[in-house]
Amino acid sequence: MPDFKLSASLEEHEDDVRGVAFPHPKLVLSASRDATVRVWKLIQQEPPQYDCSISSHGSSFINAIAYCSPIKGYPDGLIVSGGKDTVIEVREPGREPDQNAEALLLGHAHNVCALDVSPDATYIVSGSWDSSARVWGVGKWECDALLEGHQGSVWAVLAYDQDTIITGCADQSIRVFSPTGKFLHTIKGSTDVVRALCRVSSSHPSGADFASAGNDGVIRLWKLGGKQVGELHGHESFIYSLTNLPSGELVSSGEDRTVRIWNGSECIQTITHPAISVWAVAACSENGDIVSGASDKKVRVFSRAKERQAASEVVRAFEDSVKSSSIPKQQVGDVQKEKLPGPEFLQQKSGTKEGQVIMIKEDDGSVGAYQWSQGAQSWMSVGTVVDAVGSSGKKTDYLGKDYDYVFDVDIEDGKPPLKLPYNLSQNPYEAATKFIQDNELPMTYLDQVANFITANTQGATLGQSSEVPARSDPLGTESRYRPGESPSNASTSTLRTSRPNILPQTTYLSIKTANLRTIRKKIEELNEQLTREGHNDAVLFDAQLVALERMMEPLEQSLAGSATVRGDQKLKDGVQLVMDILTTWPPGQLLPALDLLRLLAAATPFLATYRSKDGSTFLDILVQSKVFEDPDRPNNIMLAVRAFSNLFETSQGRVFADEEFNTIHTLVEGSADTSNRNLTIAVTTLYVNYAVLFTSPSHASQQRTTERSKMLMDHSTRIMRSTVDSEAVYRDLVAVGTLLGLNKELQQAARDSYGLEEALRKAEQTVKEPRIKSVAGDIKAMITR
Repeated sequence: MPDFKLSASLEEHEDDVRGVAFPHPKLVLSASRDATVRVWKLIQQEPPQYDCSISSHGSSFINAIAYCSPIKGYPDGLIVSGGKDTVIEVREPGREPDQNAEALLLGHAHNVCALDVSPDATYIVSGSWDSSARVWGVGKWECDALLEGHQGSVWAVLAYDQDTIITGCADQSIRVFSPTGKFLHTIKGSTDVVRALCRVSSSHPSGADFASAGNDGVIRLWKLGGKQVGELHGHESFIYSLTNLPSGELVSSGEDRTVRIWNGSECIQTITHPAISVWAVAACSENGDIVSGASDKKVRVFSRAKERQAASEVVRAFEDSVKSSSIPKQQVGDVQKEKLPGPEFLQQKSGTKEGQVIMIKEDDGSVGAYQWSQGAQSWMSVGTVVDAVGSSGKKTDYLGKDYDYVFDVDIEDGKPPLKLPYNLSQNPYEAATKFIQDNELPMTYLDQVANFITANTQGATLGQSSEVPARSDPLGTESRYRPGESPSNASTSTLRTSRPNILPQTTYLSIKTANLRTIRKKIEELNEQLTREGHNDAVLFDAQLVALERMMEPLEQSLAGSATVRGDQKLKDGVQLVMDILTTWPPGQLLPALDLLRLLAAATPFLATYRSKDGSTFLDILVQSKVFEDPDRPNNIMLAVRAFSNLFETSQGRVFADEEFNTIHTLVEGSADTSNRNLTIAVTTLYVNYAVLFTSPSHASQQRTTERSKMLMDHSTRIMRSTVDSEAVYRDLVAVGTLLGLNKELQQAARDSYGLEEALRKAEQTVKEPRIKSVAGDIKAMITR
């Protein structure tokens, strides 16, 4: 068979691509840590070109994606995705991200990391870091079975057939269940975490039924009964993903930067990527093409068919990017430069197997990595070995290995600290997971450990400059609550096992995560569009575009926690720019400007103190722009509400939010759609912040505070009764519980006038999570004293 070559490089994601699917030749699906699911539709055959659209925009990492083939009522099939927010979303491919999903599957208590759909499209199976897998009936959208017994994260799931489900776990075991939840048997034999599973064709020479792979870098072939019938060796690090081709061949991808094609027991092609990790690979069952998702934010399609391959210059550019990529030294082991052969070796010696990698001392003194291609019968350059960019260059030895960092982590007072080794080539979440598993710690520490790594390495990553991460929202940036985590303790080395009282909330929350480069680029693109369409009254002048560029650096610094730049004139000019856009641009093009408004609210007091020439505040201008009168654009409303929430980051912003409470509450209450997850989370975050303000010593005794709190209580209980999203319900409960601490009058009103008890029951029935039950219990105790 001919080798696979690049067909298309799809570049829209803004973070690692963690999941891919290839339902048919004209459709590719991808999920990313940028919190989006993207749909790529083939619009041109030769050379292949794809149109990208966002199917779903979540609140945090989306790690898994699967496709449900067309069934009655869904002629285009269904996209199934899940991630860090624990919600599994089921959505038709043609729906806009601000339209309601077909279903939200709630039940997992931690990150959803694996998804699969049965061949007959009757059920979905999901795996999670909560040590469970769940079976969901397609169309019923309820959890039909809970697959228990795992002693670690369920990293892989395979809906093998209508009678069999297979799971792969961090406890090194493979388990077989029936879709009804009945446990059948355990398969032992893996020596490390099991991360990937796939069917094996009946034509495979091994006679295997399925394959597994994981952290030990070995692909194992199994019969359903548990007998191992083969092993495939070649990967040099973790294997993250497996799939099979119509030809019966297997495809794998992993941490060694490669996608590998296996014919029988032999690796016949190695496709090296210019990335650290190739997280996912999938195959098209109709034409045998494959798609990969990697840590360099790109989705790539590869094909054996010449007519479906990219133009020669595109293929060459991909190959050149591989050659010029930097390989961290720790990824290839100990390199003794003085003992390496020179370039002449490449002409004198052939490789012994497909994918073999050797190190060569180049004429300029650098170390090059070369990989043997069996098909081309030649050595191919796959990069240059370098020290980790961003590290000091000094390595620390731990258990016989060199690391960029070895941290002391205090878990409990009076006990010695645990060692946390970390290399900059690693993903913080992968390092955190290993640390937790090695030390038998609760998986609930995962976010804290990963955030700790990021903060204490100053955000340094390979190929990027160091930058200090922004302070985190203690309830998570629209994500999960981490007990004991405060806005500043992501940068401390102490993780406590004690759980403080959740109520009352005493710190303000903000939603500040953003890609400033993307926002700026979008504003510039929309401005060019307005120019082409002749909207001269709305086009930004050169001076305004300069102001947009100049505000980026101080805005980034301020969001990262630097108080010294909050009064920077460039931010003041940025506020004026956003006001100009809000007053002149069409409603359909306001989204990036509203995103800037949200960030400016947290970054500088200038937004709160802004006054136009006629005395209008930014709130007046927001009202005049009719953002809150346009329900067809809920994302515009959501960003405006986030801006209100972020006002609480500055003292001037809190004063403004206090003075304008009636207007803000009226706008929010009148436009809050509880079917829109992101909007509901924004509203409940705002209400948490108002609750913190109203219960502060400066406000608690004011006569108007109780009346204002009743207004919030009224709307909050209505949200509690109608929303199904776990994070929105949780934040709503925190806001209500905090407000109830004001006085007995409010507690009585909540019970007798606003139906809080019934709302609490509904919340507990809708979201069956321990944190919901815990806070709801605290609230019940307050209103029944």
